[in-house]
Amino acid sequence: MEDTIAAIATCVGESAINIIKISGSKSINIVNSMFRGKDLTKVNGNSINYGFIVDKNEIVDEVLVSVFKNPNSSTGEDVIEINSHGGITATNKILELILNNGARLAEGGEFLKRAFLNGKVDLIKAESISDLISSETENARKMIAKGVSGELSKLINNLRGEILSLIANIEVNIDYPEYEDALIVTKKMLKEKTKNIKEKLKKILKESENGVLIKDGIKVAIIGKPNVGKSSLLNTLIKE
Repeated sequence: MEDTIAAIATCVGESAINIIKISGSKSINIVNSMFRGKDLTKVNGNSINYGFIVDKNEIVDEVLVSVFKNPNSSTGEDVIEINSHGGITATNKILELILNNGARLAEGGEFLKRAFLNGKVDLIKAESISDLISSETENARKMIAKGVSGELSKLINNLRGEILSLIANIEVNIDYPEYEDALIVTKKMLKEKTKNIKEKLKKILKESENGVLIKDGIKVAIIGKPNVGKSSLLNTLIKE
């Protein structure tokens, strides 16, 4: 991950704003070389800076440049976000200049991949962000938001902590039986603890199965002879 990557982060088309995102050790210097405004190498992190993107002496667009310095960024690297006016030509021109000055075009999902590898998000949150982008229903959005907010990760980590604590107490009982202040793990206690953990795991698995149905839906075929009410049945099911 030593190279610097760039991509258009918004849907390209006619809109008020488009965003070009750059991540990597050279991102600030690359943008600074084409930016007419403050010296971006000297500005504070988490700052927004007004100016112009220029190609030699020609103004390409009026922009706002957001600067995020590592490790306090979405990917854990130096990150630049250029807010330009929406439109295909200006946005593509800015991206072209960035690529010509030392960055490469990011692969699909590569910004999120770097965030995961740099410890900015865990696997659950990374997958949830990807699912949120492609979610098609309100119920799916609500469910996936739990993963994005870290609620699901917290649940898993708490359960993992319970298991590790139980294992640690068992090992202390075996290796250091002379410790009078150590928690005595009896068969009864072990049975109750493992039963409780098992029930929590079952609940998580059940909810994950329901989540797949909510996210992906169910494929259904309505089959029948002509004019027997297939369309009427579909209209009733979707309430439209």
